[in-house]
Amino acid sequence: MPQVNDIAARPGHAVRAAGVSRSFDGVQALQDVTLEIHRHEVIGLIGPNGAGKTTLINVITGFDRPTSGSVEIEGREVTSWSAARRARAGLARTFQHGHVFRDLSVRENVEVAALGVGASARTARERAEQLLGTLGLAGHRDEPAGALPHGDQRKLGVARALATEPTFVLMDEPAAGLNEGEVPALAEVVRAVRDEHDAGVLLVDHNMALIMEVCDRIYVLDQGRSLAEGTPDEIRASAAVTSAYLGGGGVGV
Repeated sequence: MPQVNDIAARPGHAVRAAGVSRSFDGVQALQDVTLEIHRHEVIGLIGPNGAGKTTLINVITGFDRPTSGSVEIEGREVTSWSAARRARAGLARTFQHGHVFRDLSVRENVEVAALGVGASARTARERAEQLLGTLGLAGHRDEPAGALPHGDQRKLGVARALATEPTFVLMDEPAAGLNEGEVPALAEVVRAVRDEHDAGVLLVDHNMALIMEVCDRIYVLDQGRSLAEGTPDEIRASAAVTSAYLGGGGVGV
């Protein structure tokens, strides 16, 4: 748990987006979307480009505000909270495009994230060393983050998120740009967030093999609306998902 936490720990950990809508200049990016993430599970969020996936992550994490609807953490409404306050309450995210401090070292990137939620300098250093070892980045600790290969920058984004000791981690397309050989290592990282860090994970990605392999449940968005929810097998067999998301091509793995 973060050292600074707005919510006392109690049973039934969950993040819930309830009836969330978001419009931009008359364009409806999200319409009445409800989604729930529990601790100790990996939730997938899929849909075509423009379906509203990143907008939903932005709303849940406080980087955007819904036009209507609410966001709750452990039963407490946090819709008006800033992204920083939600981070202190245990909500972390990664970004589509890495979002690292390119001129800082790999270790410093992780330390800054820990310091941002109130960790001491010593604790931040200890977390950074542990996470870099866990994610296979220890050999790069003193290199500028901007010099890392793309796949390692994705891992660094996860390390930065975990440095806040979150109870929930929202990952926005972590497999984007990875080659096929790098995806299994990412799958292990996602499982470790759930199993070793006791966190709930929301995973947004277009890599269907990854989604089907690591997710316990999957939500599907289409044109800003909730289309389906179910286990990987249920989503794979859904005619509505096949038609809307893959144009009749089937949900392949």
